[in-house]
Amino acid sequence: MKRYLVFALVGPFVGGFLLLLTTTYQSGYWTQTSLSEVGKLFVVFFKTLQYSYLFGFLPSLMIGAVDDILMHVRRVGPVLRMLLVGLFAFILASLTYGSRGSDSGTVQFILYGLVGFVPAVLSSWLVHHYVEEPRPAAAAS
Repeated sequence: MKRYLVFALVGPFVGGFLLLLTTTYQSGYWTQTSLSEVGKLFVVFFKTLQYSYLFGFLPSLMIGAVDDILMHVRRVGPVLRMLLVGLFAFILASLTYGSRGSDSGTVQFILYGLVGFVPAVLSSWLVHHYVEEPRPAAAAS
């Protein structure tokens, strides 16, 4: 249960911030912005944080479920589990947020994929280090 709590708390927070950074980059905000206007970015982030949790809660729990399933597979170690969970979240976020129109491309695919990859790997790492995990039962012979 603690695993899902970590994913539900960390995922939408980090993913929402990365999504905001990605959309501001895609819109060209950073090419015309001075350093003094960066504070506006954090104001927008904290004003929209409730929506990050509203729309990111269930996807984060889904990624947590994938992490939980992989934790029960004995041959999958913690590092491989983090990478597999991150890869799954990368693909899921790229397909969810990325457009498939004329403006799509490699940069957009990678940026939107990182919106899913970073929170998933961070949450999986936090779970591995701070939540006690039961060992998978040995196969009966």
